[in-house]
Amino acid sequence: MTDRAVRRPAKAARSFWGALPLLTLMIMIGPVLAGLLGTVLPAFGYLPAAGLGAFSITPFTDLFAWNGIWAATRLSVTTGFAATFLSLAIVTLLLAGWSGTRAFRWLETLLSPLLSVPHAATAFGIAFLIAPSGWIARMISPWLTGWDRPPDVLITQDPLGIALTLGLVTKEVPFLLLMALAAKGQSASTQRMRVAQSLGYGRVSGWLKSVFPVIYAQIRLPVLVVLAYSMSVVDVAMILGPTTPPPLSVQVVKWMSDPDLSKRLIASAAALWQLALVIAALGVWWIGERITARLALAWVERGARNLHLDKTARPLGITLGTLSALSVLLGLLCLGVWSVAGFWGYPDALPQSLTAKNWARHWPDISDSLITTLLIAALSVAVAVTLVIACLEAEHRTGHSLSQKGLWLIYAPLLIPQIAFLPGVQTALLMTGATSGLWPVTLMHVVFVLPYVFLSLTDPWRNWDPRIDTIARSLGTSPTRVLFTLRLPMLLRPILTASAVGFAVSVGQYLPTLLAGGGRVATLTTEAVALSSGGDRRAIGAFGVMQTLAVIAPFAIATLLPYWMWRNRKGLHG
Repeated sequence: MTDRAVRRPAKAARSFWGALPLLTLMIMIGPVLAGLLGTVLPAFGYLPAAGLGAFSITPFTDLFAWNGIWAATRLSVTTGFAATFLSLAIVTLLLAGWSGTRAFRWLETLLSPLLSVPHAATAFGIAFLIAPSGWIARMISPWLTGWDRPPDVLITQDPLGIALTLGLVTKEVPFLLLMALAAKGQSASTQRMRVAQSLGYGRVSGWLKSVFPVIYAQIRLPVLVVLAYSMSVVDVAMILGPTTPPPLSVQVVKWMSDPDLSKRLIASAAALWQLALVIAALGVWWIGERITARLALAWVERGARNLHLDKTARPLGITLGTLSALSVLLGLLCLGVWSVAGFWGYPDALPQSLTAKNWARHWPDISDSLITTLLIAALSVAVAVTLVIACLEAEHRTGHSLSQKGLWLIYAPLLIPQIAFLPGVQTALLMTGATSGLWPVTLMHVVFVLPYVFLSLTDPWRNWDPRIDTIARSLGTSPTRVLFTLRLPMLLRPILTASAVGFAVSVGQYLPTLLAGGGRVATLTTEAVALSSGGDRRAIGAFGVMQTLAVIAPFAIATLLPYWMWRNRKGLHG
């Protein structure tokens, strides 16, 4: 065989592996671009399915003629900025004041599992805690408050969106903390703090001046994701947000669900307005970063030690972090109690009896929704994990990793508001005559699951000892066999963990399921949010508990399965 004949398969293999990242990006960006196009056309009056074939700006005119447009806009902007700023501030105070301490390790252990709890379950739990008839009011009544009936106070769904902001903060703090901890390991924080403290700086001021700039540079993208998500969230806003008017994203869903197809024109115009608001907010945040950097530089140059910060910032950080964790845990506990509650009159702190009748009554609906939820999650995670492994293996074989622009494209679905392009996906399905159902929903879940799987698996994959590959190849083992017999088995734990993260993301998806499924695909999340308008706390509790169990189970498997499989391989336990 000639050298040319030998080189052809090798060249073909390199071409194949080199094309995989591009294919993945196309799968990621294709639905987003199609959705944006499907939003832009109706926003300018073009919707053949409704008999409208002429372009116009009437949808925007009708949108800004709606009486609630500016209140809805204000809600989206204020809750988005407030939730992002507070979440980042809490994480910063925690790391600055307590990083490396026993209390921080305890809180980290408490907060990390909460990342997997779906947003809707968290929102319901918080609503059950802080509502006028909620668990907190019951615990302090009537002996402290004198209330023998729920007070007439608007706590949840308040017009300022305070409850919505708090609900978002409790969910985003664990996410940003996890991102910051990953960045901390690459920031040489211990060495920086030693230098700062040797110069007389306190723990908090030294951390803010020497470590925070390095960490923030690495978590900047997740912070922007939190900002975009908080401004355009739908399920949490439907549970905790105001209703007259609702936040802009919720109003878009209402217009999209209207049987009058012409309402889709206004919905599309509002979706583009939401996109413009998010882009403007990201721009404002970017300007804020530049201003903060200049002010911080001047603060650093002054050389003030600011030792008093340790006395104020440390207690504040640990208090806020603990409250964030306890809010989620107590909320989930409240959901569990309501799911088995018999008669529970106000102001009793606990129900008079416990019963399984609630579960028996709702089990047929729960089981159907659970099967659909698990099927969609399993399919989307399988596709996402396969694509991510293919991309990372292609990076290993070709020596070319994704550029920074490529990474931004992967995370584009998280930065672009769901409400900006998912209505367009539904409209595109309608215009093309495609049937909404399980497969469109699965495809849209892949779009949102894949970035999180990529984020979870990239570092373990790249940190795998390359000497193992070198030794195997020197013994004549093919790259494919190295992949399947060495790398994948040795990386079983991170692969299962990334799969569990993707599973949790899929289970919690509300808007992609609702719009891509045309309202005909019922999952635990869509059913739970639909129940929020009915006020049946027992049904909501049962669905919320099952939703939480559906995301906890994959993490338990990811933890226990490698121990069982490699029980005789101590080196593979890490």
